Amino acid sequence: MDKILLVEDEKRMQEIISDYFQVKDCKVICVNQGKEALSILEKESFDLILLDVMMPGIDGFTVCKEVRLRYETPIIFITAKSDEEDQLYGYELGADDYVTKPFSLGVLYAKVNSLIKRAKGTIIEDKLKVNDICIDCKKLEVTVGGEEIKLAPMEYRMLVYFMRNKNQVITRDQLIVRLWGYDFEGNDRVIDTHVKKLRKALGKSGKAIRTIMKVGYKLEVATNEK
Repeated sequence: MDKILLVEDEKRMQEIISDYFQVKDCKVICVNQGKEALSILEKESFDLILLDVMMPGIDGFTVCKEVRLRYETPIIFITAKSDEEDQLYGYELGADDYVTKPFSLGVLYAKVNSLIKRAKGTIIEDKLKVNDICIDCKKLEVTVGGEEIKLAPMEYRMLVYFMRNKNQVITRDQLIVRLWGYDFEGNDRVIDTHVKKLRKALGKSGKAIRTIMKVGYKLEVATNEK
């Protein structure tokens, strides 16, 4: 049984989503505020988080940012905010998908089911190492040449994806689907922006992320490590 955390301050919306998903054999835990969500995540693990943006106290964007600093749990925003700028901001913070109200419960369930299957099908290594770049996946720590560096949530996820697919050409479309989801409506320039930020954070080691013209990128392993 999949376990879902629903962070939504509207009681009626809680009931509608919770009832529907329970029929689908999902366990839904409902909380009203962002502070409650962060508190319960310290005690329990979930397969996915459904997160409203507009809530009293800590808003959904802040909750998403805090969650991504510590957890890889898939996140879907549920919100009335349909502006492209808000959606792009949500993706940048590490959200996996975005559903605007009103929405189809069937479509929402399909998105939830797909994300959970994808997350469960991913093997999470304890540590990743390419050249002098190391990631401790449990601690979410990145070091370059033994020195710890800080990455924004999206750059961290992008680096993990590159390292798990080292020496492989990754298209911009693949990156968009993996990091933002199938329904992302922006353009691929957002990928180039995040790659630029990632390279800068990695310093000289960022040169290992090669641009493949008109296709995408490839993280090359040093000759002595192949």
